[in-house]
Amino acid sequence: MGEAIRIIGIDPGLRRTGWGIVESLGNSLRFVASGTVRSDDKAALATRLCQLHDGLAEILHAAMPHEAAVEQTFVNKDAAATLKLGQARGIAMLVPARAGLVVAEYAPNAVKKAVIGVGHGDKKQIHMMVKVLMPKATFDTDDAADALAIAICHAHHRQSVAYRMALAYSDERPFGRTKHVLAL
Repeated sequence: MGEAIRIIGIDPGLRRTGWGIVESLGNSLRFVASGTVRSDDKAALATRLCQLHDGLAEILHAAMPHEAAVEQTFVNKDAAATLKLGQARGIAMLVPARAGLVVAEYAPNAVKKAVIGVGHGDKKQIHMMVKVLMPKATFDTDDAADALAIAICHAHHRQSVAYRMALAYSDERPFGRTKHVLAL
């Protein structure tokens, strides 16, 4: 068959950044680990971003994933909150990119469609389907469950023609994969 591909899904947030790791081999998925990196909400923004960076870097170093997927940011009515989420998302993309991984991005609706079959649904439906798809999965927060859903979404999309072409293109870039983000 082939080698299992280890995928980390990241659900960025300034207070809590969820992460989930799965292994994909053919059509089968296996739960590896999940958790939440937290920042001190009383600390300065730069300190909080460093906490997220260091926590994610430690997880990547320990888990050694092959690929990463991050949820795209949605814009809400609170511009300041959206900006802070964007900064946390930047950290969530930077850490795996600096580790040499290709980072794929998925819209929230794409994640929901891949996991529950439709583009709209609530967190309870997503969590239930994560448990159905991977009965041994455990998660300490909603953010970790969402990160597992992002990893599952990537596992389903990584075999697509568009993903394979973008991956091949990233190998041809002057800086290799470390400088390339795939938006699917």
